[in-house]
Amino acid sequence: MVGVSVEIADIPDLPDGVPEHFREQGIEELYPPQGEAVEAGVAEGESVVASVPTASGKTLIAELAMLTSVARGGKALYIVPLRALASEKKAEFEEFEQYGVDVGVSTGNYDSDGDWLAQKDIIVATSEKVDSLVRNGAQWVDDLTCVVADEVHLVDDSNRGPTLEVTLAKLRKLNDQLQTVALSATVGNADAIAEWLDATLVDSTWRPIDLRKGVLYGQALHLDDGSKKQISRGNEKATAALVEDTLTDEGSSLVFVNSRRNAEAAARRLGDVTRDYLDSEEQDRLREIAADIRDASDTQTSDDLADAVEKGSAFHHAGLSSDSRALVEDAFRDRLVKVISATPPLAAGVNTPSRRVIVRDWRRYDGDVGGMAPLDVLEVHQMFGRAGRPGLDPYGEAVLIANSHDELDELFDRYVWADPEPVRSKLAAEPALRTHILATVASGFADTEDELVSFLERTLYATQTDYVDPMSAAEIIDGLRDADDRPTALGLFHLVARTPDMYELYLRSGDRADYTELAYERETEFLGSMPSEFDDNAFEDWLSALKTARLLEDWASELDEDAIAERYGVGPGDIRGKVETAEWLLNAAERLAGELDLEWGPAIREARKRVEYGVEEELLDLAGVRNVGRKRARRLYEAGIESRADLREADKSVVLGAVRGRRKTAETILENVGRKDPDLTGVEADETAEASTAADASADDGSGQQSLGDFE
Repeated sequence: MVGVSVEIADIPDLPDGVPEHFREQGIEELYPPQGEAVEAGVAEGESVVASVPTASGKTLIAELAMLTSVARGGKALYIVPLRALASEKKAEFEEFEQYGVDVGVSTGNYDSDGDWLAQKDIIVATSEKVDSLVRNGAQWVDDLTCVVADEVHLVDDSNRGPTLEVTLAKLRKLNDQLQTVALSATVGNADAIAEWLDATLVDSTWRPIDLRKGVLYGQALHLDDGSKKQISRGNEKATAALVEDTLTDEGSSLVFVNSRRNAEAAARRLGDVTRDYLDSEEQDRLREIAADIRDASDTQTSDDLADAVEKGSAFHHAGLSSDSRALVEDAFRDRLVKVISATPPLAAGVNTPSRRVIVRDWRRYDGDVGGMAPLDVLEVHQMFGRAGRPGLDPYGEAVLIANSHDELDELFDRYVWADPEPVRSKLAAEPALRTHILATVASGFADTEDELVSFLERTLYATQTDYVDPMSAAEIIDGLRDADDRPTALGLFHLVARTPDMYELYLRSGDRADYTELAYERETEFLGSMPSEFDDNAFEDWLSALKTARLLEDWASELDEDAIAERYGVGPGDIRGKVETAEWLLNAAERLAGELDLEWGPAIREARKRVEYGVEEELLDLAGVRNVGRKRARRLYEAGIESRADLREADKSVVLGAVRGRRKTAETILENVGRKDPDLTGVEADETAEASTAADASADDGSGQQSLGDFE
């Protein structure tokens, strides 16, 4: 449907006066993605997922859906991820109140049922607030005819994602006829979101103005079209030079950094650049805005912000008051503030486009890895999308900053050329699943097990995940309850191998005697009673499960893939299939143990991680670092590097030697573990560490890594 031409006048059911309102704003013909959404029925009550770049007109798609729904006598809900965005959207939608459309916003007071919202036609709220309203029995929720989920790709966010996912599932269960309109940045699997929401997908890469992407290294800005720009540096740091270069062309800049403190510090420094580009009228107006900021709050943060604003610079993060944020955003849109230094949430929908976006920090602290970790492609692309103001800029430009030639290449591969990651539900992560299931039951939303299952089937998680066979769950529960002591890895492997979800290995000629002997040798490790040898079918199944468990134990004991394949008469694909199924079933067993208040969770988790990485217990910490895997983890361990903490502090020459001199691999591993200085320029491999790894060279696949060990 690319190239569909649709005019505002062609859309029926808009409230009286609204078409003229849009035309007065210069909206006559819709952008192509907007036209595709209209063709898909977004103005006629049909559900639509719009996966289009930032600044390509997603909000108008939502407005068309809500306004036509209201004109037909319905009620619309607009769900936002951030309170700041709720205030902005409310202000936008209040323009329609002159045409008889009442707008309300609700973001706080989570215990309220929000009865006053029953009189509103369009309601703006955060997903957390909507979840609270549903649980508190807000009657008007049943009257909704249209719900818009802004930034729906945030279902992938481990913090706020589960609440958004559950909220949409509840709303759709309450009303099977509910029109659902989901607005998303361009993601790797927008079709999966559309399938979940039973919606038509509008998937477009169209933008109203061109977006140029590139990486600055030294004084050369390398762009994605192959061209280069010279950026005069002088004594300036890279960010300041880019901001000044933008100012010379009368453009504004957004600088993304990884923390509030860095945002404030960058704004102070960049004020020394922007102040030289202010005329006297701008200086007077900025002094007035700075005074308003000081009046809005008497904190040190407000004083620091006001000081920066007087120079034409500002910072933006969640620690600012809503009044201060609004003053900064308005001044930036009015082209008085020339640069904003911001933390990543500004990229999530707040309307502050600029000529140039500078992603200064592409790593941030991640508690899971205990150090700095690269940002996701999707998040960086959302920052990129803020570049270019339609009607004001001839183009938008998004720039990353490299500190070495290798990093220049890496940033192009990692972000400029890369596609965004697929969105995956985070509902299964503890404690999200437990919390939302308990809330669903406690609020009376689901009174029976069947109702609970029916509700869960409406989640994204259900469309992306196969549920464990009930017979498998029963087998696992019985086995875990039978355990008197901490289960061994073999015992747990055998337990999941007995379930209907695991395709067991066949017993070959001669296997029965061997595995019968093994069964009696390790009988105390089994979870559940071993059947009698005289019950042929049951005993044969038990031994087949034991053979499968032994394969898993060999894998988790770091036996080479070739040796496993030969020992069990299987191919690499068969091994991988068993490993992945065991990992999935052990994950289910861990959750079941938690629900049953059994104490075996840590043992199950360890067994799951061992089978996931294919390592002995002592390598679990190292093997969990991306790009390490089973073989490299063992080499690092043998070189004296036994943990992530060791790896972050290790002698670089030892790390390089342990990975057999592969410099790029070593740098990537150090970066992934959160090392602040991963660069290995000039470092030579430690000969002792390199020699100690030579013995297993024949087991390598040529990349320094056992192929099956790279489950990443």
